[in-house]
Formats: sequence, structure tokens, C-alpha cells
Amino acid sequence: VLDKELESRGHKFIRYADDVAIFVKSKRAGERVLESTTRFLERKLKVKVNQCKSKVGLVKQSSVLGFQIHFKKLRTLERKVKGFKQELKSITRRCPGISIMSRIFRLKHYAQGWMAHYGCGLKYDDAVELDGWIRRRLRMCYWKQWRRPRRRIRELLKLGVRKREAINLGLSRKSYWRLSKTLATNAGLNNAHFQKIGLISVRTLWCKIHLPVTTR
Repeated sequence: VLDKELESRGHKFIRYADDVAIFVKSKRAGERVLESTTRFLERKLKVKVNQCKSKVGLVKQSSVLGFQIHFKKLRTLERKVKGFKQELKSITRRCPGISIMSRIFRLKHYAQGWMAHYGCGLKYDDAVELDGWIRRRLRMCYWKQWRRPRRRIRELLKLGVRKREAINLGLSRKSYWRLSKTLATNAGLNNAHFQKIGLISVRTLWCKIHLPVTTR
């Protein structure tokens, strides 16, 4: 009913469930539309309008459904990106009882769902940065699972790391997070390794949304 009413008035708007954003040309027009729409909802549809969340403002200072409109482009709100990263951090936390493949599975389903909704407003640089950060978190998880020096050395050798480097890293007392950034760790647990075991790429999901024709 509200959609038809707004269309009959000639307004441009976005609505999902009980969230709606109406676009007009001036602040005065915005105040008038807010008042008339509130009256329509409360008197005709008997719907209570939350006055605290209802406001008139510039497009670039407003948000709807987790997005801002920035120079005619959608931008995912920073707090949504932070929430995404926080959940990814939870999935890749240092817990030896969770297998790498279980983490890969959870990362895939969560990232696909989040990107399906918010990916259209995510910056490309953020997608690339998230990919690198996820891989480093997983490298840290590998170090946590290997734990003992002998196993560390054995696993690094399996991954093709040179014997001397494998021994040095295997005997290192550095933290798991610091070890996850070493050149030898990156060489053994490289991008090709993670692609082989099925790690989802945020960058690839971004490209499928923004560059569907050119994505391979």
C-alpha cells in the first residue's frame, strides 16, 4: 500500500520490509514528505513510525539497508564491513579442535551470503585486503595445529619449503601470528594451496558482482 502511495505521488524511493528511504530535491520538500508520509502510515495504515530513526538529511549523510550513496554509487557502511571481518575472525580463531577444512566450509558459506547482500557496495581494495588477511589467519591456524617443532618441520617440508628454512621456522619461538607472515610460510602455504583446498575468495566474489562478463 505504501509503495503505491509513494508511486502515485511521483517519489523516488527504496523500501525493504519496514525500512524506507524517499528521495526529494530539497530539505523543505523532505520535511513536507516526512510529515505527510508519517501521517499516511499512522492514520490510514495504523503503523507507528519511529520518530527517533526518521529524519531528513543529505543523501551522503544517510544510510539505508546497510548502504550509503556516495557520488551516485553504493557504499557498504563501515560498521557492516567491520562486522563481516569480526565474524571471519571468529571462524579463524586459534582453536586446535577445529579442522582447516571445517573453517574453509564455514568461510565459504558466510562470505557468499554476506557478499550477496553487501558485496555491491564493497570497495575492491577492501576485498583484496580481506583475502590476504583471511589467508594469514588460516596460516596462523596451521601453526597452532602443528604446535610441536618436529611436526612443524615435517609439514613445511611437505609443502616444499627448503630444509634449512623449515628447521629454522620449526624451532622458532615467535608467536603464531608473526610466523604466519614469514616468507617461508607464505611460500609453503601460498595462494595456490588455499585455492586447491577450496578457500573462497572475496575478490572473486566481488568480480562476479561488479564484472560479471569478464570474470573467469
